[in-house]
Amino acid sequence: MKTKFVKDIKTSNNIEGSFMIMKKLAVEGKNLIAYIGDKTGDIKAYIPIESEELKVGNVIHIKASYGVNLQVIKYKKEKYYDLDDFLPAISKPLDEIMKELEQISEEEFKSEECRTLNDYFFKNESFIEKFKRGIGGLNQHHNYIGGLAEHTLNVTYMTKVMAYRYDCRHKDIAILAAKLHDIGKVEEYSVNGPFSVSLRGEMEGHIVIGITMLEEAFKDGGDTYSEDFKHRIKGCVVQHHGKVEYGSPKAPNSEEAYIVHYADFIDATMNKIGQVKDLTEPGQWSEYDRRIGTRLYV
Repeated sequence: MKTKFVKDIKTSNNIEGSFMIMKKLAVEGKNLIAYIGDKTGDIKAYIPIESEELKVGNVIHIKASYGVNLQVIKYKKEKYYDLDDFLPAISKPLDEIMKELEQISEEEFKSEECRTLNDYFFKNESFIEKFKRGIGGLNQHHNYIGGLAEHTLNVTYMTKVMAYRYDCRHKDIAILAAKLHDIGKVEEYSVNGPFSVSLRGEMEGHIVIGITMLEEAFKDGGDTYSEDFKHRIKGCVVQHHGKVEYGSPKAPNSEEAYIVHYADFIDATMNKIGQVKDLTEPGQWSEYDRRIGTRLYV
């Protein structure tokens, strides 16, 4: 069981513990320079080059000293380890998130179209497992195991509130589209080691992947779905980034698409603000953050 984490490492300490190779940087002399880490963060380390090649995703047990740099003195590859020790994860129980998401679904999805499309994905155990382990993005919002589910719940909840507040004509479609807006991320990102973009993710991105998944669901449902329903759902997914320059093939052009977009934007922004806040002392300015486009006074 892992007991030593990156957050516990301090200068002038002798370090012993297991860490994952998160990113390889360069070879300098007889050392490989790489970031090693776990679920609490990562740190640059100088690792002696041996005959056995180290790869990103390898877990190594190290003995090291930490002065100016973290210098690994000796290491061995670990064969058995708990992957969850090395990947950041949501602190809130995932079962609670899934339960709340299901409760909203039961309350709001009354039409056969909505129930059938929801069940195609959320009654599928294989999809559910990927969804629960999904992340919101790399170095973006909700970038931890369970982040996709948390983000989806928040966007679905806010979409519901706005749909009723502004009397959206197609409330159920808006709420279902919010629940499905990021389904493509289950294929866009790899979470079986250091988080990375899959080959499919690099080639297509989660919006295109999500539309492909929806098309497969519509084909499976046959005559259940009207053309209007299919276009409205797909429109919300295609348009949820809001602007072409933000990655949407089309800007919002329906009431429900605008609601889903703004719910997505709010949650992504507030999650990122929360991350910045966690790294900044109260009453101080944060470092400049590219996503929110400013320094933040905490």
